[in-house]
Amino acid sequence: MSRLYDTIEPNVIDEKMLQKAVEEQGPQEELGQLAKREGIDYKDVIELQLDFRNILKIDNLWQFVNLTKLQLDNNIIEKIEALDSLVHLIWLDLSFNNIEVIEGLEALVQLQDLSLYNNRISKIENLDTLQELQVFSIGNNNLTALENVVYLRKFKNLRTLNLTGNPVCENEQYSLFIAAHLPDLVYLDFRLVDQNTVSTSTTHTFQSNHLAAAYVEYLNGSFLFESMYAEDTEAARLAYLPGMADLLETYPSSKFVLICENLFAYGLQQHEMRQAEVSTFFECLQEAVQDSQQQGTKIILDFESDNQGSKLIKYNEDISQLSDTLMTLEMQTVDQLEVRQGDISAKGRSNATVLCFLTFFHTMAQCRDLENHHHEKLMENAINTLEKIVKSEFDEEMPDDVRLLFVDKDTIVNAVNASHDIHLLKIDNREDDIITKANSWSSSVHKNEISRNRNRVREVNQYIDHLQEELDNMESLEQME
Repeated sequence: MSRLYDTIEPNVIDEKMLQKAVEEQGPQEELGQLAKREGIDYKDVIELQLDFRNILKIDNLWQFVNLTKLQLDNNIIEKIEALDSLVHLIWLDLSFNNIEVIEGLEALVQLQDLSLYNNRISKIENLDTLQELQVFSIGNNNLTALENVVYLRKFKNLRTLNLTGNPVCENEQYSLFIAAHLPDLVYLDFRLVDQNTVSTSTTHTFQSNHLAAAYVEYLNGSFLFESMYAEDTEAARLAYLPGMADLLETYPSSKFVLICENLFAYGLQQHEMRQAEVSTFFECLQEAVQDSQQQGTKIILDFESDNQGSKLIKYNEDISQLSDTLMTLEMQTVDQLEVRQGDISAKGRSNATVLCFLTFFHTMAQCRDLENHHHEKLMENAINTLEKIVKSEFDEEMPDDVRLLFVDKDTIVNAVNASHDIHLLKIDNREDDIITKANSWSSSVHKNEISRNRNRVREVNQYIDHLQEELDNMESLEQME
């Protein structure tokens, strides 16, 4: 556990502490006495131990510009700060402190080993610049969201990770999830990553990608319901309200999960339908493009054959005609593909996509209805409890932090509403994610065709410019003769 303020008086890093630490870690006996008399330049120090000193705030380290190893573990530090000058730092230990937020590490671009073990951190963040990171220990913290670990994918050199002791480790998919999203890890939670787990995670990744393509990832079970409470800081306190056990039991979580599972099955079915439509469309598209290319190639070959030895005036006319012919052919191809795109868009939007949207909207509306009903019951319970407390009719025991919610009506109402808002936000975000991905799929077909058309027009213009340049050269030679 992190050390407490009342064990020893909190300290700050001052000159006296730094001087003592440097002397203790420097040469001893005669060399030590000599160094003490002459003084040690902090710029020459490459390792510094400031552990077990009850340090509350990081400060005054700016002179240690060549430091490569820094130990600040087993203190009472609350905030990571004042490390910007330590740009050569490779090893940093901030374990066993009271840190709640990862911050202040942006300048440590050479850092390879970072320990934040046993703090109060709830989110992995603000590490983007640490691209050399190889070892990261953040066990015994408050990490609850498994998907937050995906943030670590950006660290291509990360080989050792410790998350043990976090709530996230209790997830039954924990090991598979980590192995799937961090395939280059060698050690996880002090153990060699099992190759069977890696193999299984590969299959898991494939399945996850398939579910993502169907917009139904994390809907086959209680994930959405659990995520509503994962970041709800008020839920734990509200759970102590009288009658909450019965209220939570009547909250039809099983019905909530069933709604999600039905949407999961429906989404997979719609995905198969879209895949069939897309496959047919791209077969037609490929056929149309190949036909256009073959016709274009024949037109160019005929042009080059017919204009061998042609007069300049006729050659110039033929170039103009060739340009018109190739552009007309491309426009015909575009029109043909637009018809086919219209077919797939019409089918997609009138049948699959629109029906899919309506089903998604209806499903999320059902989830909101369940949450709204629970919220009404919870608010009613909270107000009744407040009235009993005001009338001194409440004699049940309640933790102090829960009792603080009942100092007045506004406080308890705000707490209940805050919990409700988080739950609705999770539902809204999931709905937005589904709709965004569905719209992205529909627009991607059009974007690909626009790109193909632009490239083709560019090719035609470049070829015509080349022919025109040849014509200009021939005219110049004729004038010289």
